[in-house]
Formats: sequence, C-alpha cells, structure tokens
Amino acid sequence: MDRRSVLRATIAAGATATTVGAVAGASAANASPPKRPVRVHILMYPGVEEMDFAGPVEVFGMARGLGGDVTTTLVTVDATGSVTATHGTRVEVPGRWSPREANLLVVPGGGYRRADTPGVAYEIQRGVLPAAISAARRRGLTIAGICTGTMLLSAAGLTAGRPCITHHRAVDDLRAQGGIVTDARVVDDGDLVTAGGVTSGLDLALWLVERQLGAALAVQVEQVLEYERRGTVWRA
Repeated sequence: MDRRSVLRATIAAGATATTVGAVAGASAANASPPKRPVRVHILMYPGVEEMDFAGPVEVFGMARGLGGDVTTTLVTVDATGSVTATHGTRVEVPGRWSPREANLLVVPGGGYRRADTPGVAYEIQRGVLPAAISAARRRGLTIAGICTGTMLLSAAGLTAGRPCITHHRAVDDLRAQGGIVTDARVVDDGDLVTAGGVTSGLDLALWLVERQLGAALAVQVEQVLEYERRGTVWRA
C-alpha cells in the first residue's frame, strides 16, 4: 500500500496518528488537528533561492484554493519593493516585516558559500535578518527554515540544542553551531520546523498544511500538484 493510500485509510478510520510510508515511524498523521487560521509570512531578501520560496507559495496557495483557512504574504525586513533572487528573478514584495501578524514564519535559503554576493552568507554577515528573526520569537509563532534558511535561524540562535536539518553542504556548520543535526527530509520540533535542500520546501509546506489544517487537505494539495512527498518527517 502506498503512502497516500495509508493516509486516506487513516483519515477514513478517524485515527489520531499513523505511520505513513515515506514518513515511516516518525510522522504523526493527525486526522483531526485543531483548526485555526494559518497566517504565513515568507521572508524575502536579495539572493533568496527561487524554489525555496516558490514551492511553499504554491502549496499554501493551493491549500487556500481548496478551502483551507490560510493566507500567504511575502515580507521583507528592509523597505518593501522588489528583491532579485538567486537566478535573477525579480519578485515584488508588498508586505512589511510584522511577525506578530503571522503564526508561521517561513525563512527560505539562498547562496551560502560567499559573503560578498547576495544570499544567506551575506545576510548572516550583515546581521539584520538574524537579529529580526531572533526578536520575532514568541509563543504561538512557528518558525520554519528551508535549505540554508536554517543557517539564518542558526545565526539567530534558534537551533542550538534542538533537532534540525539544512542543505547537506551546510550540515557541518549547523552542527558546529550547536544544532542537533537530524537526518530527515523535514524535522518538526514544535515551534521550530526545518527542511533539507531546495525541493524539500515542498515537503515542509505540505507537512505544515497537514499539521495545521488536516491530512485530507494535504492529500488534496498533493493530488492537484501531482507531487508526492519524499523522505521522512521527524517529529518530536
């Protein structure tokens, strides 16, 4: 039986948790999670990786289109306007930095190896984004890092002593900075959720749809996107 069939069977049976194929033994598929509006802010900055933010935008937007109570806003710590992503895509960012208006803050990754060009390494050196992320922490806010976006969370002091994951090329740095590197596609430690490299942002967003809005909606989103989640979701 494939993962979707197991998940559908769980929903039909009304079970509260199950082992789901690729999420073997680690992902609790809750058939009836508490339903509350999901207000997603996705943090944008020069050099952000296109797939890291576009995948979650698609997933959360599709969830809304299928009836989920979710809104997604692109935000920037700097002045609103546009940012140029890693591969030259210019993206309008209309939202101001207002993390108290969100209950889910998504931090995508970007270029990590060079601090002299736009991307994560540059932003860590600049210090503005890590400081803003650190100050945003509060009860009721889940902060999610995708790919090297987790390294921005590390620079903000969020990952030390906690299970987490990032792009495979940055895991040694994450571990050296105190993160408990956990070998999974998505690592859910409650108010801190992290994912591996690039395409894993799709899996993180689908997992958060399932966690916050229910497995049935997550399966619908997968079917419309013709994408089936990969790897393991590790959950505390």
